[in-house]
Amino acid sequence: MKVHFIAIGGSAMHNLALALHEKGYEVSGSDDAIFEPSRSRLGRKGLLPDELGWFPEKITKDLDVVILGMHAREDNPELIAAKELGLKVCSYPEFLFEQSKDKTRVVIGGSHGKTTITSMILHVLNYHGKDVDYMVGAQLEGFDTMVKLTEENDFIVLEGDEYLSSPIDRRPKFHLYQPNIALLSGIAWDHINVFPSREDYVEQFRIFIDTIVKGGSLTYNMEDETLHKIVQESENTIRKIGYQTPEYFVEDGETFLETNEGPMPVEVFGKHNLNNLAGAKWICQHMGIDEDDFYEAIASFKGASKRLEKLAERKGSVIFKDFAHAPSKVTATTRAVKEQYPDKKVLACLELHTYSSLNSAFLSEYRGALDAADKAVVFYSPEAVALKKLSPIAPADILEAFEKKDLEVYTQPEDFATFLNGTSLKDTVLLFMSSGNYGGVDLEPVKARLGD
Repeated sequence: MKVHFIAIGGSAMHNLALALHEKGYEVSGSDDAIFEPSRSRLGRKGLLPDELGWFPEKITKDLDVVILGMHAREDNPELIAAKELGLKVCSYPEFLFEQSKDKTRVVIGGSHGKTTITSMILHVLNYHGKDVDYMVGAQLEGFDTMVKLTEENDFIVLEGDEYLSSPIDRRPKFHLYQPNIALLSGIAWDHINVFPSREDYVEQFRIFIDTIVKGGSLTYNMEDETLHKIVQESENTIRKIGYQTPEYFVEDGETFLETNEGPMPVEVFGKHNLNNLAGAKWICQHMGIDEDDFYEAIASFKGASKRLEKLAERKGSVIFKDFAHAPSKVTATTRAVKEQYPDKKVLACLELHTYSSLNSAFLSEYRGALDAADKAVVFYSPEAVALKKLSPIAPADILEAFEKKDLEVYTQPEDFATFLNGTSLKDTVLLFMSSGNYGGVDLEPVKARLGD
């Protein structure tokens, strides 16, 4: 089979390209920008384009399918050429469904926690040598590529993202998978550029529930009131299984999960992560892993990449970096760190970086999100706001939205760096939350003086 990728450099796209190459397909692709680690990973397999840009001449009649990435535009020259030749063009979720029509599809969705839950499931299955196909958005320890497609495996585990499928397919990705087994971790309004109201956003989850194959199952976080309501309202003939946060306690900076065999130490921490763990346990049981075997495997799970990742620890102080940027994720992560380290000062540094977080109409969603921190800082770039063609935001708008006493706001990287380098880090947990890099601030000097 001959496949061409338009925008091959994306996180999911390049992993899919590598998986198809591994499967023996003939793979080609184009992109106008490819960053690490995609660049090196494609290069090692001979899939890196010779030069950046779009080349309609690459689109030939002998292509079986053209896979269109979200990064491409509707007027992409290669897309236009594919349409003119009448070639099959599909998004990567559409292609994944085609590849898994004869498998049991397990789809993990929700506004938050889906990457972690998917990673937990794969960790447990891998630990016990149970081979499955999969697609997950974060790099996981022990896995080479984060997409695997085979002819022989019975199950495929898919992270079900609610963002759009492609520039010409405006359906959310998770609407295309038609799961046999599904999980929803919760609903918290996000992607304001696509779903301008909370109601629009919630409706996507109603639709997803209706796409579950009749006779299938939905495991869901019953602690989320909005989710619980729409699950109960659904008339789809599926099994509905609610889960909730298990009993746990924190002692001397270590989290213990209460099990039938007694307290068990786990590497992950925070109520939200243990809630995720409860959901993952149900899904693993649906896939043939019993409870005792799940606990044995999950004890060694250290977390998905960029999710509460420990950057440094020195003299009793710690630095964590987390991908959290949506209000619900910021709230959960900050609370988790404070609960894990109640006797230390928690300094939370949040960068507002996404379209939603920099939108003045969305800012009020952050009210109270940093309250669990002893000290909190918000960084954002006015240039990023302008580039996204959004209304200007003033530091006063941030202060009003968060409603946190003594909150500090920085808009220039050098000022934020000066703050970090001038702040005592003795007995401190420093928490960075961002999908960006704080305008390029170098964290190495901060690591070097950790604990001082």
